[in-house]
Amino acid sequence: MDFSAEPLSAVDLSSSPGDGSKVQVAYQGQPGAYSEEAALKAFPNCEPVPFDEFEAAVELWIVEKAILPVENSVQGSIHRNYDLLLRHTLHIVGEVQLQVDHCLLGLPGVRKEELNYVMSHPQALSQCEEMLNDLGVTRIGSPDTAGAAKKVSLDGLRDTGAIASSRAAKFYGLDVLDERIQDNDENITRFLILAREPIIPGTDRLYKTSIVFSLEEGPGLLFKALAVFSLRNISLAKIDSRPLKQCPIRIVDDSNEGSYKYFDYLFYIDFEASMAEPRAQCALGHLQEYARFLRVLGCYPIHTGQS
Repeated sequence: MDFSAEPLSAVDLSSSPGDGSKVQVAYQGQPGAYSEEAALKAFPNCEPVPFDEFEAAVELWIVEKAILPVENSVQGSIHRNYDLLLRHTLHIVGEVQLQVDHCLLGLPGVRKEELNYVMSHPQALSQCEEMLNDLGVTRIGSPDTAGAAKKVSLDGLRDTGAIASSRAAKFYGLDVLDERIQDNDENITRFLILAREPIIPGTDRLYKTSIVFSLEEGPGLLFKALAVFSLRNISLAKIDSRPLKQCPIRIVDDSNEGSYKYFDYLFYIDFEASMAEPRAQCALGHLQEYARFLRVLGCYPIHTGQS
């Protein structure tokens, strides 16, 4: 078994080659993670680069792209990852959706009835509640699904299974004891593709624009803010709010200088229009009349289900 592709830390980093080699895409977790699978779906010929922490990938930025999970069809938005977009000068340049099929993994020769413990990321554990209840096992949290598979394999834990992908099973030499064990078959995670520089939006295809804003205090302001899109026949693909009362968040500007700001709420919106369209520009200009803070996170082609 080859476990040589370890997540990087600060001491491992070197300059990215400028010789036109295949694109490097950073992701958080161990090789075999769902984020790595999403990176390969978005860029089939890429070189996925694992990091223990996504912040390290962003702050040290030796790669051309990074991929970040932000939304799951079962459990909703991952607010912590959305906040990363405010703490760093990053731009969304694409998106990819990945069907997540969880598998129960174990050491070769182990039957699932022999397991006393199952290890995985807390979200994966909660997405497989029915199967875990049927087994009557103790759950153990792990930073990521592939990391759980790696630990079971390296430590030879015959009484412990891992919930991860079938790809992780092959990578770490484990057997698939059961497959498609998630409670909800339609378990889809949406990933954002991030880069240091934005792409130039066009009108040649369907585009989506992601923004975040905070409103001044006053009655009916959220209604007025959303109306700026309806007035211009712009469809909203996502609306999400993030309560932040008494909890400052660090926000950086284009110069990469950061400061802590207080907001009652942050609103994240995806709307289906390109920033190259006058109606989108007018909508944001109108929104600025009500917003005390507004940032365009990215304008990028809408995911169509193709790689």
